[in-house]
Amino acid sequence: LLKTASFISLLFPIKINRFIGRRMGECAFFLAAAPRRKAVENLKLAFGKEKSGVEIRAIARGVFRNLGENLFEMLNSPKFTSGNIDRYVKIKGLDIVDRALSQKRGFIVLSAHFGNWELLAGWFGLKRYPVNVLARKLRYEKYDAWVNSLRRGLGVNVIMRDESAKTILKLLKEGQSIAILADQDISSLDGVFVDFFGRKAFTPTAPVILALATAVPIIPMFIVREKDTHTIYVEEPLELEITGNKDADIMANTQKWSKVIESYIRKYPSQWVWFHERWKTQDETK
Repeated sequence: LLKTASFISLLFPIKINRFIGRRMGECAFFLAAAPRRKAVENLKLAFGKEKSGVEIRAIARGVFRNLGENLFEMLNSPKFTSGNIDRYVKIKGLDIVDRALSQKRGFIVLSAHFGNWELLAGWFGLKRYPVNVLARKLRYEKYDAWVNSLRRGLGVNVIMRDESAKTILKLLKEGQSIAILADQDISSLDGVFVDFFGRKAFTPTAPVILALATAVPIIPMFIVREKDTHTIYVEEPLELEITGNKDADIMANTQKWSKVIESYIRKYPSQWVWFHERWKTQDETK
């Protein structure tokens, strides 16, 4: 079904596909009751005292609209090339990436399921930057293969999360980057509870553990949808706290990057996946 939709969508300009994606996203908002309720529920947990019910519902609707645009942009990914990608995606802070690459010791790109995160990696891939993204294998094998083929078409190398750590360490040693989306509650991964919108959220520790073990920097990076274009914002590397107390350092630095993600979500709340059960895992040590 998706392959057929992709074939048909390629017959139309990207602008029209975005329009279709927005409309389909809005339809999904009204038809997909369970994700809509979860998005509204989570938004109330995060912004209940700051935003009205009308504002929260509008943000939740925007979430579905953004994801609809994301889908149709990815269906059109074969149209993006190194020559035309700058018409659709701008970048601020590219010098930070160039500086990190010049040091030839690798770095970790930390981002989130925010904006069109696939296009974030795609911009660098099309610009011939070495791009390696850490991904989770999808349950439906044919869909997983199709998604990864779209990523590879944009010049993105996909590393499955269950692959050997040696692969990741080798790439970092070669001076390349590893991109990680670490903004979800995944109980099968090692994590700690840190503050996220005023509530304790179980958060993966892999980015910090990897950074501390390899002495490579963590560079936060986000892509923001702005009308008919996107802007990639590259932040300066995080100043990691290294005290010698491993557990304390992991906690402090995980909290630090989690706050960076929160700051972007606060500025652009409709561009994050609010229907994810971010506060699902409970802290049993209370």
